[in-house]
Amino acid sequence: MIVCIAEKPSVARDIARILGATAQRDGYMEGNGYQVTWTFGHLCELKEPNDYLVNWRFWTLAALPMIPQRFGIKLIPDRGIEKQFETIAKLYAEADEIINCGDAGQEGELIQRWVMQKAKCLTKPVKRLWISSLTDESIRAGFDNLKDQKEFDSLYYAGLSRAIGDWILGINATRLFTLKYSSGK
Repeated sequence: MIVCIAEKPSVARDIARILGATAQRDGYMEGNGYQVTWTFGHLCELKEPNDYLVNWRFWTLAALPMIPQRFGIKLIPDRGIEKQFETIAKLYAEADEIINCGDAGQEGELIQRWVMQKAKCLTKPVKRLWISSLTDESIRAGFDNLKDQKEFDSLYYAGLSRAIGDWILGINATRLFTLKYSSGK
């Protein structure tokens, strides 16, 4: 079975229709040798400071700067997201191949790669659908020209670098300026 994963349910429905995956299941569509599922945009995010060190839960100048030795990801805490992730992880575990149908761009690449990592789906062959339009013709042409996901590694690393940079700057600057300049002092 080939598992296709899109970034939004509406995109998954368009792809499923073109592929002939018309049987509706809980969290995906199936048919013609395909299972088509989706994220809701981000399902995963970088861990929060206190996920790394307990003392980072406290807002103190002594804890700054907060820079984990290794960044990690976690599911966004939401029952709907957790349920959809369970569906995706199950489909990935049984898949022969995966087609990353995330949005064409840095963020789309990051979203899908994080889901694959969180699902521990690291050894399956992965192809990349790269389209900028959702017309029937564009979707068909994209499936006729699938690329190996490795060709998009630099895009993933750019998105990951941006996310980590945002985390480091955002967390540290927010805490620093709040602690130094808060009107509550």
